[in-house]
Amino acid sequence: MGVKIGDLVIKDKIEISDLSGKKVAIDAYNTIYQFLTTIRQKDGAPLMNSKGIITSHLSGLFHRSIKLLENDVKIVYVFDGKPPSFKEDTLISRREIKEDAKVKWEEALKAGNLEEAKKYAQMTSKLTKDMVEDAKELLDAMGIPHIQAFSEGEAQGSYMAKKGIVDYCASQDYDSLLFGAPNMIRNLTLSGKRKIPGRNTYIDITPEIINLEKTLEELKITREKLIWLSLMIGTDYNKGVNGIGPKKGYKIVLESETLEEVYMKSNASEGIELWKSVEEYFLNPEVVNDIPKFNNKMDYDKVIEIMCTKNEFSVERTKGTLENFKKIKKELDQPKLGQWFK
Repeated sequence: MGVKIGDLVIKDKIEISDLSGKKVAIDAYNTIYQFLTTIRQKDGAPLMNSKGIITSHLSGLFHRSIKLLENDVKIVYVFDGKPPSFKEDTLISRREIKEDAKVKWEEALKAGNLEEAKKYAQMTSKLTKDMVEDAKELLDAMGIPHIQAFSEGEAQGSYMAKKGIVDYCASQDYDSLLFGAPNMIRNLTLSGKRKIPGRNTYIDITPEIINLEKTLEELKITREKLIWLSLMIGTDYNKGVNGIGPKKGYKIVLESETLEEVYMKSNASEGIELWKSVEEYFLNPEVVNDIPKFNNKMDYDKVIEIMCTKNEFSVERTKGTLENFKKIKKELDQPKLGQWFK
């Protein structure tokens, strides 16, 4: 879910082609959850093979990754490790929401209300260890590197961006900014329109870049103050303060010089020690120093085996997608005219 500071940050719309030649660390869990949520049948059921194994995430991972590779975007997926202990309340809450949504999904199906059924079904998405292993197997076959983070994937991706290992980190959550990512991307390859749940309204979705320095300069605050603001609003690691949203929280941090001062002015009921622990986690998360190897070769036969033989996706469509990629890849690999004169 992440922290809700979207109305405060500075966003610049881009096209995927603008990322050509750039390296991007993608928050794997965040991305796969998108696929599990959106790639579903009319009644809300996820895609499955004949053995009843969910395959929605593989469909999304395959097609989105291919699209990025066709645009010469060099990608690495970062998988979550063990979450910090103070995230446990959030995880429990999410499980309860999923269980409640499952009941409502079943009730909507019995009532024949497919729109309601699909809405609640999307809220039941779960990412299992088997799904993660299947995703990594597909990435290996596609020649796409992946990294196992020590803890949160966003922390690892942000670290890689700060170190210059990648140019951007990609996630739907703004937590990457709190972890210090110089540049983050949202809505990666999600151009189009998205229906607002429960309403017959659609909004435009386009890829966008958020520059941390530009945002902090515009807001006239430090990264530490952005973290304090987020603590008041609520993060994945703390509940926040009732009655305080982005605008009110922003006003408080502008008038404060320390976390303790923010804590007192906000009338927070959570312990100050929790806030200090979360702040420290955002500022100094434990990460791994792995450097991904980009431009690995794709094993086309293995991809077909995983997608078609093992998971029963269309052979014709999968082969067609791969053949088209081969043609584009051949063009990308051809030396540019300017290289002959270096």
